[in-house]
Amino acid sequence: MAENGFWPDRLLGIRNEWDSRAINDLTDSYYQEWTYEDRKLLEYTCQAGFLFSVVIVQWACVVQARSRRLSVLQRPLNNWVLNFSLIFETFLAFLIIYVPGSSQGLQLAPLSPLWWLPGFAFSLVLIIYEELRKAISRKHPGAWVDRETQY
Repeated sequence: MAENGFWPDRLLGIRNEWDSRAINDLTDSYYQEWTYEDRKLLEYTCQAGFLFSVVIVQWACVVQARSRRLSVLQRPLNNWVLNFSLIFETFLAFLIIYVPGSSQGLQLAPLSPLWWLPGFAFSLVLIIYEELRKAISRKHPGAWVDRETQY
């Protein structure tokens, strides 16, 4: 939203104006006017970005949850059902986001590839955190980190 002119301080408290079909001159932080259709397209694009971020973060969680102590590099991806499901989930997300007509039914709009990056950043943070936790658990078995962060 901020890339398109709606800074967080401008978004607070404008839900009624945002959803009103009668308002076709809603201004953003740069004083650009937005029509109802343009606002909804931006909203649907943000929702698609959130969906794609959830899919990417699920990749990181599934890959990390395969082992409690072994690193991702120490355990191969030889579970073909899991591999297929990750690829299928990603393909389904692309299909849902980019197929024409999804903006009406699912309220999603196509994304720019630049907007895929926030999901990758969160995944990277999760992978680094989990690898660090596993390294501490391997080095100090039974320590506080090992006991309190086991799932």
